[in-house]
Amino acid sequence: MQAIPAHLPRGEDGYVDWSQVDVAKLEIPNGDDMGIPSDDEGVDEAEVTTESGFGSVIVVDNLPCVPEAKLAKLTTVLGKIFGQIGTVREGGLSMPVDKGMTKGFAFVEFHTPQEAAAAREQTDGYKLDKAHIFKVSKFDDFAKYDAVSDAYKQPEPKPYSAKENTQSYMLDERGRDQFAIRFGDETEIHWNDAQTKEPVEVYKRSHWTESYVQWSPRGNFMATVHRQGVALWGGPSFARFQKFSHNGVQFIEFSPCERYLASGSTHDPANARDQATVVINFFDTRTGAKLRNFQGPVSEFASGASKGLTWPVFKWGGPSPEGAFFAKMGKNSVSVYAAPEMALVDKKSIKLEGVVDFCWSPADPILSVYQPERGGGNEPARVALILLPSKKELRSKNLFSVSDVRMFWQTSGDYFAVKVDRHTKTKKSIYSGFELFRVKEPDCPMEVLELPDKNEKIIAFAWEPKGHRFAVIHGDGARPDVSFYTMIDKDSAINKVKLIGTIKNKTANHLFWSPAGKVIVLAGLKTMNGQFEFFNVDEMETMASAEHFMATDVEWDPTGRYVTTAVTSVHQMENGFHVWTFNGKLLYKNGKEKFYQFLWRPRASSLLSAEGEAEIVQNLKKYSKRFEELDESIRNQQDTHLAAEKQGVTDEWNRYLASKREELATETYVVAMQTLMTARYPAWTAEGSDDVQETEVQVEEIISVTEEPLIM
Repeated sequence: MQAIPAHLPRGEDGYVDWSQVDVAKLEIPNGDDMGIPSDDEGVDEAEVTTESGFGSVIVVDNLPCVPEAKLAKLTTVLGKIFGQIGTVREGGLSMPVDKGMTKGFAFVEFHTPQEAAAAREQTDGYKLDKAHIFKVSKFDDFAKYDAVSDAYKQPEPKPYSAKENTQSYMLDERGRDQFAIRFGDETEIHWNDAQTKEPVEVYKRSHWTESYVQWSPRGNFMATVHRQGVALWGGPSFARFQKFSHNGVQFIEFSPCERYLASGSTHDPANARDQATVVINFFDTRTGAKLRNFQGPVSEFASGASKGLTWPVFKWGGPSPEGAFFAKMGKNSVSVYAAPEMALVDKKSIKLEGVVDFCWSPADPILSVYQPERGGGNEPARVALILLPSKKELRSKNLFSVSDVRMFWQTSGDYFAVKVDRHTKTKKSIYSGFELFRVKEPDCPMEVLELPDKNEKIIAFAWEPKGHRFAVIHGDGARPDVSFYTMIDKDSAINKVKLIGTIKNKTANHLFWSPAGKVIVLAGLKTMNGQFEFFNVDEMETMASAEHFMATDVEWDPTGRYVTTAVTSVHQMENGFHVWTFNGKLLYKNGKEKFYQFLWRPRASSLLSAEGEAEIVQNLKKYSKRFEELDESIRNQQDTHLAAEKQGVTDEWNRYLASKREELATETYVVAMQTLMTARYPAWTAEGSDDVQETEVQVEEIISVTEEPLIM
């Protein structure tokens, strides 16, 4: 940082008198931040410079060639598209005409170079129709490319620079997990240390994001969201690995393989009567390249019966050897795209009359879709499973008298459930049931499940992530029942759904299975004020009951060993989080004002086969010995540290006593005490020949008296 210029006026104290300084005329040296780091440090905003004076002009190519009679209409369309990004100067949209026809390109001039840069970024690749996809360039680029020499010059190879290991957190010798918290303007990353019963800080940063943070699905990256776009961070020092430009970005979504990132935003129209514009970009997370852009009015991206925009607009499919798939629902169709080409599978959408909902299997490229009843009830509702990329229909089921449908995939993709709310013939009451699909069994068999009292309200449903069981909260009262079912009946030759058991009168409205299965948290959130029950489904017994008043969130760590309950800023009081063991023992509490997010860091998928994992479970004592030794070592260190801390306090007290005794023995102290006693008690002598008597006298003083008339 350079010194403050000497010519600035200074006051009597020697400091600059800023009241006499015209700040607007000050020039800060290039590259000098004057010791004040930017809030957006690490998210570079591209500087727009121009030498020609045409920095605010872009050239839009690949437009339709239309006659002069249609020129005004095309100009209006382009004005709406680019007017949503920036302010187009009056008369700033020009399309050259030759022999009565436009030449297929246009010049657009904005008020600022920044608006022109944003327009180029957001509209390059914009699909006007099937035959016309915009190619947008800055006007200044033409002079730059024209100046390129025709003689080829081989570029200098860039020196290799090794990047940090984004999976270094997986190498922790104690097998701990990390989590991220966001509160106020702070974002912090910690180890969850069960032995010390407190979080251990790994990294922290102020103003790291402008809205929220998000881990990538395999935990390699932390994504931060900014006005200019998205940044990815990783490695032990959380260095920036990549950045993606998307002005005004609001939403992000990773593909399950982390190879791709979708970002979305909505932009208000220039004219209040027009629709808002939706912009969705797809990026390659390794190169930062933008692979595809989707842009249009909000009505083109609205989904479901609500006709509103719901994120994610595009949903990523489960992993597949054929590539990554993502899909968007449109009117009477679902459009499935394949990455990295980002093109429609088979160049056409899947036609599904009246489709209102769809979702992917988490484990396979299987699409489940729901079509409601049509034709006044003459055509039944329909649920279907479709395999990609072949688009083969694996199984379908017709449904009648349907009021509403919700679909649930099991994490491993083995099972699929459809909760169906049906209305009676009079349509005065609703009853519920389940359609259960065994997806990976031959011919995908299906069966129907109805509760003993089918008129009971179903409050929550959840599959066991690793296993074959599911849980249902049902009941109409304040304390509903919870039932557990299994998809495997060991007592029958044919698998069929079977009730394991029902527990009565529970304070619960949400279900949270451990990622490892076997254990579930029955949570009473919102109106139930944070009541929790840790339940062992194997033994059908409650391990512990607990309370975290006003809790809003529950999240398991990726191993299923610990679970977090949190109170976020939706409540003004008691913000923070509690960390519990899987069996309901409270490890520690951590209070934070303006608490926004708690996110466990995901772990990469296990490289072990199912047989390998089973072998470890069978010989767990052998494998856990090393970790038990580490835990014992830490406990010993804690005991040693505590003993040393106690000894330190004792030694400090003994030193204090010794110093006081030395002080009492000094002649100076004796003379001072004699002087004090003589002044207070004149008859006192050092030899103590005359007794000194002290008398305590209590004096009462009346401060005030108030007389009030007595009313009979």
